[in-house]
Amino acid sequence: MRFAPAVALVLPALACNAPDSDRPAEAGFGASAVAAVSDSRGTIDSASWTLRALGEDAQASPNNTQQQLSDSISGSRLSAIATAAARVAPAVVSVNVVRRERRVARTIWEQFWMPRGSERVVEGLGSGFVVTSDGIVITNQHVTEGAEEIVVTTRDGTDLEAVLLGEDQLTDIAVLKVDARSLPTVSIGSSNDLVIGEWVVAIGNPYGYLLGNTEPTVTAGVVSAVGRDLIPADQDEGSYVGMIQTDAAINPGNSGGPLANALGEVVGVNASIFSRSGGSVGIGFAIPIERALRVANELRLYGTVRRAWMGLDVAGAESLRGWKQAGGLEVTRVAAGGPADQAGLRGGDVLVRAEGQAMRTYLDWEAIKLDVSPGEPVTVVYRRRSREREAQITVADLPSARAERVSTNGDVELITLNPAIQQERGFQRDHGALIYSIGERAGRLSRLQAGDLIVQVNRQRIESAEDVTAAFQAAGRQRTWIRVYVERDGSVYSTDFYP
Repeated sequence: MRFAPAVALVLPALACNAPDSDRPAEAGFGASAVAAVSDSRGTIDSASWTLRALGEDAQASPNNTQQQLSDSISGSRLSAIATAAARVAPAVVSVNVVRRERRVARTIWEQFWMPRGSERVVEGLGSGFVVTSDGIVITNQHVTEGAEEIVVTTRDGTDLEAVLLGEDQLTDIAVLKVDARSLPTVSIGSSNDLVIGEWVVAIGNPYGYLLGNTEPTVTAGVVSAVGRDLIPADQDEGSYVGMIQTDAAINPGNSGGPLANALGEVVGVNASIFSRSGGSVGIGFAIPIERALRVANELRLYGTVRRAWMGLDVAGAESLRGWKQAGGLEVTRVAAGGPADQAGLRGGDVLVRAEGQAMRTYLDWEAIKLDVSPGEPVTVVYRRRSREREAQITVADLPSARAERVSTNGDVELITLNPAIQQERGFQRDHGALIYSIGERAGRLSRLQAGDLIVQVNRQRIESAEDVTAAFQAAGRQRTWIRVYVERDGSVYSTDFYP
């Protein structure tokens, strides 16, 4: 690979800052030099000729000319990108985590010698940014997941122990708190008016464990797309919808760092990349800052995120075949008495737009739900018998979040299934008890998990949470194993459980 001479790269920027050709030359620059610098062609020959002309003038006044040239070059180096990076970088931090992971035997030798339940301590690294001077830090949930210890490192190398205020797997946002005062903070911008092709800067600490200092790394690129929805893979836990796509390099360790515009305003949180090698290939994605701040605020106030429930299902979520619907999304089910039902929608209606956004895939609808909170209105346009109508749906809390919970065995919380929860969770069965939460011990012994719908215990059909509690208590008194049947992902499984 051949590299162009550095001077050929510098001089076009010098020409941009030169005076107009019809203006008198500034002191220290000869007329011939000004004419060459002002040449609109900006060719390499012109640039070389300019150097010769500047050299001739420099013989007459070498110190003054060299100073002018140095000032011009220095000015061209201070670009909008450099200025934006300088504004954001002081508030960017490294997020260092320690977690325990269960070791998996990879060889016959390890299977024989490795103790059951063997674990290892794993160190992880991500990035984050400070949003309040008293130490609130935003980062990605996949950075903090499972962390036993979190340490935030500031730009000057100061280590601060961090407390996890909350994390949300669905939006991939986590909020940390460090005990500090007068910390530098980022300036918040808006992702709603981003222009395709405008400059953006990604700042973070990629491969920070290999570097000898804590100064954040800066990469620049453009906004490649907005409102980008990523089709979830089987292993995906989060929901990457309505994302900002950029070609600014995002590498391991960048996760949780800010994406800023050319004004130095944070417009997104760097979250994921499309890569087969693990390194950046120019396709990175950032969470819009409005969503990140809304989620962070709820995590800070409540420790959890209230989910939006509209009380309707749309076609496409169950299969990727035909997932693009140019004419809108068909409403497949409306929960009786739910927000959509109260707004007048029915099964068979076709959602055309929501909050002004065209509905082409079920991911578009998921993005709408992800960016609203309970109590807020959502304006939708739908089609019924070839006629478009408008309605306003008032968002509600998830039915399962409002339902009464019944505790059993000390660490299992159950909710009786009703039509609204059935619609919310997409269950096929219309009876049973939803496992809202389950402790580690019970989950390990039974292979039950949160989100399962218990539909039968031994030969007893389950109609309510109280039915499960009674069955568990009876088995506990008799000290016998029971067989539990659950619906999970549309299918029924069975497992043995010792209450």
